[in-house]
Amino acid sequence: MKISLLHFFLLIAAACLAAPAVLSVPAPTGAKLTFRRVFKGSSPELIEITVREDSDAAAYEIRQLDEDPGSLPFQVSAAWRTKMFDLAAQLKHFQGLDLDVHRKIANLGEKTFRWESGPEVHEAKFNYTLNSAASQLLQIFEGLARQQEHFDLISRRMKYDRLGINDALLQFESDLNRSLMPEPQRVLPILDQIAGDSRFVDIARQRARSLAERIRHQG
Repeated sequence: MKISLLHFFLLIAAACLAAPAVLSVPAPTGAKLTFRRVFKGSSPELIEITVREDSDAAAYEIRQLDEDPGSLPFQVSAAWRTKMFDLAAQLKHFQGLDLDVHRKIANLGEKTFRWESGPEVHEAKFNYTLNSAASQLLQIFEGLARQQEHFDLISRRMKYDRLGINDALLQFESDLNRSLMPEPQRVLPILDQIAGDSRFVDIARQRARSLAERIRHQG
């Protein structure tokens, strides 16, 4: 009986040693930075963008408040993420920070900066701020939102309204002229597609080609 039990335990031990180890995949540990703006009566009424410190995978949600919620993926380069998280660090990750100017000015929408790292979460809400670092961070987030709005508009026109492509490109060009978009090169793939597609009107193809060349030259 003792020999049988010993043999049994030896078999179990051998099986455990032979079994492959199950490696757990660590969850992302980098901090997250989120911007949210709610402005009823504007278009869009809601903007929310989240970027990660350790990944170029970001998410955005741009819509009217009565539309179905849901975020979509996009990308933000390492250089711009570094800039954004550096600004957040200058703002002490919004911990106990009052950014609002506290003056009687027009309602410009409630804006929220939110910083998350593990269990640590801080946020600051404001209508308008004079803080330089906060203003720079706001400009980047709003620029990313405008950039994505242009990408989505041009993409929709390509599918459903080819004659409206040129108008969408003119809107994109206007913001490009004012340097409002952090990474206009993100729009290059669809500009190249329009430029090379004979189904679109010539003026739109020429404008897309010109814009693409200009963005590549600037880059």
